Amino acid sequence: MNNRQKFYIDGQWVEPSTDRKIDVVNPATEQVIGQVAMGTTADTDKAVAAAKAAFETYSQTTKEERVALLERIIEVYASRMDELAQTISDEMGAPASFASTAQAPAGLGHFKTTLKVLRDFEFEQDLGTSLLVHEPVGVCAFITPWNWPVNQIACKVAPALAAGCTMVLKPSEVAPFNAIIFAEILDEAGVPPGVFNLVNGDGPEVGAALSAHPDVDMVSFTGSTRAGVEVAKNAAPTVKRVAQELGGKSANIILDDADLEKAVSRGIFAVCSNSGQSCNAPTRMLVPNSRMDEAAAIAAASAAKVRVGDPADEDTTIGPVVSELQFNKIQGLIQEGIDEGARLAAGGTGRPEGLERGYYVKPTVFSHVTNDMTVAREEIFGPVLVLIGYDDDDDAVRIANDTPYGLSGYVSAGDPERGKAVARRIRSGQIHLNGARGDLNAPFGGFKQSGNGREWGRYGFEEFLELKAILGYHKAEK
Repeated sequence: MNNRQKFYIDGQWVEPSTDRKIDVVNPATEQVIGQVAMGTTADTDKAVAAAKAAFETYSQTTKEERVALLERIIEVYASRMDELAQTISDEMGAPASFASTAQAPAGLGHFKTTLKVLRDFEFEQDLGTSLLVHEPVGVCAFITPWNWPVNQIACKVAPALAAGCTMVLKPSEVAPFNAIIFAEILDEAGVPPGVFNLVNGDGPEVGAALSAHPDVDMVSFTGSTRAGVEVAKNAAPTVKRVAQELGGKSANIILDDADLEKAVSRGIFAVCSNSGQSCNAPTRMLVPNSRMDEAAAIAAASAAKVRVGDPADEDTTIGPVVSELQFNKIQGLIQEGIDEGARLAAGGTGRPEGLERGYYVKPTVFSHVTNDMTVAREEIFGPVLVLIGYDDDDDAVRIANDTPYGLSGYVSAGDPERGKAVARRIRSGQIHLNGARGDLNAPFGGFKQSGNGREWGRYGFEEFLELKAILGYHKAEK
């Protein structure tokens, strides 16, 4: 990549306003693999101005023109899939196999899903004597994370482009290189100048400037709840639309009629996937009190099968966590769980045996956890599972809902109708029944402190539209 030290503004790769840079570190080797320029408020203002100017014409393009644009993006994206996967693996530590089968394809999946939504969407409809018109919300600011980097970029950019919006992206400075490739893809596909802009930087400077900017009509943020609060505060004075996908501490209720071994094993691998760095991971496993010891033994045996190692090794299940900061946070929370009296069934502090370099974390299982313990309350964002006992279905639902979060939830049940009944009572944006996979057509987003608004599919697309009523468009019947 030749554009690491530049920003993409108004259809051109431009020099930043300062020479400030930040190192990008490969978490598997702890070695610097490059640098990225850090933007300022001046760079942000320039990008927003380009987006505002481009909105005048891009918002007036036809649905057919935007369909053709998305088709070109999909074609170019597919041609650079391998490069995207390798880049994601290098900068955030995902195993190469996972990056190539899940991380990179996720972005392409959002473009394909959005394309179908756009083709089928009716932007105008009659309502009596009025005409209802769906119009693009305007200039959008996107602030995206490092854990599923191109997935979170694409699930915002694709529907925004489809709706007729223009935008400025600030990707995570921890894993920024995939975003630069993404910008190159959009440039090659012919996205008009100013419609998509990229400014690298950190949250306190570029993120704050974007969320507070008077010419930004909507900010969409994915990240921690703490940072999301700051984004909302910055956005409030301009009364812009704010969409947020924040933290989670999802409950995984295993009902007493479920196949315990299958459900517990499945839960372990779901938690450890992506090194535990998924906001919707099922990190609180709720099991019947009478089967706690049995569940703990199954979980420990399953954790032992999770192979932690070099992302380039095809036998690796999970790679390192993303950074030294993240590693130290996880280690501290594991120790806190031990200190508070949770039983350590597997893993613990320190690196796995044989891994002396890299931010590798042992797959860790705590059993006999109570829901007031720190490891049951805080989002650890690592391969750490806590087992919490419950008495009956009502008790399980009570514990599941006893959290400030509400992003996702999981229920395993022998009787699907019973599982659905329990799922209806959990206060979260998504519930996975019996190991159901994610669905790009279904809305993704949270209740409570897990955010507001929805992403993915038609529901994510509609977040980028305003609804106008043109009254008296039809003459009343005589």
